[in-house]
Amino acid sequence: MNFNLQSMNPSSSFVATRDQALSVFNHPFSQSHSFLVSNFKNGSLPSPINTHTRRPKTHTLFTTPKRFQPITGCLGERNTPAKALRQILESPGAHQGPACFDGLSAKLVERAGFQYCFTSGFSISAARLGLPDTGFISYGEMVDQGQQITQAVSIPVIGDGDNGYGNAMNVKRTVKGYIRAGFAGIILEDQVSPKACGHTQGRKVVSREEAVMRIKAAVDARKESGSDIVIVARTDSRQALSLEESLWRSRAFADAGADVLFIDALASKEEMKAFCEVSPLVPKMANMLEGGGKTPILTPLELEEIGYKLVAYPLSLIGVSIRAMQDSLTALKGGRIPPPGSMPSFEEIKEILGFNSYYEDEKRYATSKYQLYADREGSNAYSIQRVRDDSEQRGQSPQDPVVEVITPDVYTKYGADGSRDPFSGIWSRTLRIKITGRDGFEKLDVRVPAGFLEGITNIVPALGGVNLKALLDDAAEEVGGKESKLEGSFWEKCGWDRRGGEQKTSRFAP
Repeated sequence: MNFNLQSMNPSSSFVATRDQALSVFNHPFSQSHSFLVSNFKNGSLPSPINTHTRRPKTHTLFTTPKRFQPITGCLGERNTPAKALRQILESPGAHQGPACFDGLSAKLVERAGFQYCFTSGFSISAARLGLPDTGFISYGEMVDQGQQITQAVSIPVIGDGDNGYGNAMNVKRTVKGYIRAGFAGIILEDQVSPKACGHTQGRKVVSREEAVMRIKAAVDARKESGSDIVIVARTDSRQALSLEESLWRSRAFADAGADVLFIDALASKEEMKAFCEVSPLVPKMANMLEGGGKTPILTPLELEEIGYKLVAYPLSLIGVSIRAMQDSLTALKGGRIPPPGSMPSFEEIKEILGFNSYYEDEKRYATSKYQLYADREGSNAYSIQRVRDDSEQRGQSPQDPVVEVITPDVYTKYGADGSRDPFSGIWSRTLRIKITGRDGFEKLDVRVPAGFLEGITNIVPALGGVNLKALLDDAAEEVGGKESKLEGSFWEKCGWDRRGGEQKTSRFAP
């Protein structure tokens, strides 16, 4: 957009409206109207503008000061995580949200059909650090873990912001960091530092004034970021002080701009009802601490009737994970593997993690032929080649991986006269194995030195029960395109065959 500078000089009566100013920059501009007018009149912009182009009698603006650029993804009409969460808050009913602690647990929550989820400082501290939720985990660690979680799912995630990790200025930094990490909401509490875990002893809270200022700082940080992140104001004063104090703080948090109110460790259904009568227009959150917390465990319908909108389940995922791992380790220690019913199949695990969708995308972007290899000249131990399947292999069924064993190779040495002689010893012999994946592509073409064959059946189960070392030793005499003793005895022992001089392959599921 070009403006004639003559109409902007101090003697001109031209005054730019705010809408005109915004249209120049093409996004919200936080400076005052007088700032814009004065700079348009002067025909220039202050130094923070990165680039501009001057032409005779015209001035074209191309860029915006960096300090005024809003958070990417917060503009426009697209459905942001915060907007999706607000839609949940506006919909009828009490909405359940399990607490996750990493990308995998968040994926499972989404696959189970939940509309949103929480992160739990308790669970993240346990899973990431192996430590109790007593202030050990830092702001940076929570943001890092949260970003991994939000990137793993498409549902909105409410992040546990603890006590904001300091004073009101720390709270502002925390809110902005959680916005950048992709959170739809953030829970902020009024505990002192170092904090104590909910429903445990030793909790202390800051003063009323400081608690309210934390929420005001969070609201300001949201405005400054151009975000719509949902602010969940939590008070721990019920256990630290009294029910009356927790109700007073909840009202004050609502007045300060909190979107959702949360009193932790309410001791009875009557206390829960009293809480839901405070600031009735502001949604309430319940914490159903599984396994023996102070708050009674109620059904979603009961919570809805009382007046709750969000329901958190903080320990279910981390709790059952701990128990399942303990049971599995006990079985392994006793020489047993976990029974089939106690764990998903390998195929199910791959589906959950996205292997199949990855393979589909891989085929879309695959070139006609590609190789990743380590040349045999650069390594005496092995050589690996990855190539696209030929037409015959592409015609095979992609349902199961294919293992193909090829005539052994024997390394040679050159004499002084240029003659070639076989090396002696086990390390001179290699077995070439090719594996074709279910996606129809050859995944592995590897020559395994005989010295490493002892554990190869852990990788290729179809090779179990065959004395590979003995066969390779016998095959050392067969070099140069002849069919070695491996060809025949090996194929027969593995249940494979050779017909018409063509190699047949054996299929197995890993």
